[in-house]
Amino acid sequence: MAKYRIGWLPGDGVGNEVMEASKIVLDKLALDAEYIHGDIGWKYWKTEGEALPERTIDMLKTVDCALFGAITSKPKDEAAKELDPKLKGKGLVYFSPIVRLRQLFDLHTNMRPCKAYKGNPLNYKDDIDITIFRENTEGMYGGIEFFPLPQDVYDVLDKNHPKMKKFKNAGLENIALSTRIMTKQGCKRIVTNAFEFAKKYGKKAVTVCDKPNVLRETGGLMIRTAREVAKNYPDIELWETNIDAQCMWLIKNPANYEVIVAENMFGDILSDLSAQLIGGLGFACSANIGDKLAVFEPTHGSAPKYYGQYKVNPIAMILTVKMMLDWLGEKDMAERLETAVAEIIAEGKVRTYDMGGSNTSLEVAEEVALKL
Repeated sequence: MAKYRIGWLPGDGVGNEVMEASKIVLDKLALDAEYIHGDIGWKYWKTEGEALPERTIDMLKTVDCALFGAITSKPKDEAAKELDPKLKGKGLVYFSPIVRLRQLFDLHTNMRPCKAYKGNPLNYKDDIDITIFRENTEGMYGGIEFFPLPQDVYDVLDKNHPKMKKFKNAGLENIALSTRIMTKQGCKRIVTNAFEFAKKYGKKAVTVCDKPNVLRETGGLMIRTAREVAKNYPDIELWETNIDAQCMWLIKNPANYEVIVAENMFGDILSDLSAQLIGGLGFACSANIGDKLAVFEPTHGSAPKYYGQYKVNPIAMILTVKMMLDWLGEKDMAERLETAVAEIIAEGKVRTYDMGGSNTSLEVAEEVALKL
């Protein structure tokens, strides 16, 4: 019997190709694992009306963790048009399967390292090493939205907030409402995880990023909670920034930042910006970590226009495997894998199109395997 059971979720488009590349590396490492396929993605939305089938959810309840490729995701109306004709008119509504996974399994901590490897021609600077902690289940991505705005929802808001009256003349049928719901518990958990990481790896500061001067209640809650948590870590500084200024400062002085923590949407924005500083999404790995399950994924999408060409950079997926190995406690394997990736980037002999080369996803993975 294998030591680990790992859910295998290729998803859509190039997710399948980078997962194939990662399997080359995993096989070379000889990780003692059984890989259990899970159906997820656009194909299952179109044919079954559910991008995350119940059978996949049941499978994920039996594994130690999961590797996830990428998904195609489209707005509600476009998604409805692509349903099998037999499923249309049944009130089915598309919901992102990865967002649903995060909420269903309470994968509360999204961890996104953005590290520049020397020799990468796409690096903004070579001394960037930022880890972003993004709250993964609350905030703007909580999924509580309305369009059109129901009368009873408007009435409650109008009763409790005088500013609602300015919107009434537009007509409730013309109003869309998205919520930003944050809890003190959620803020405390993600900030604590960021400080624990900083403590473990000897980082000097944790930056909490929000917009409390405008989003006074939700942003204020995040900042106040971060200040409380910081008292437990007297050797680590707490820096506070606004999201707009933080984006500017990441471009100006990226090496100043080691650990950044933010709510869901702001964390998403900051992690993509930081990814570009180290070469783009082809180098951006991530982990969705809960108390009972972790799902590891590159941060790029399914890139349908490249599907079938084995063109995209698999390094993000391979570094995602490295994160999984760390989480499983396979520290030696994780270190060997990162060293191999760093070596092939430094040598520059094998490069995908984004780095100015012409090698395939699988050729990059094979080169990493040779280094191992």
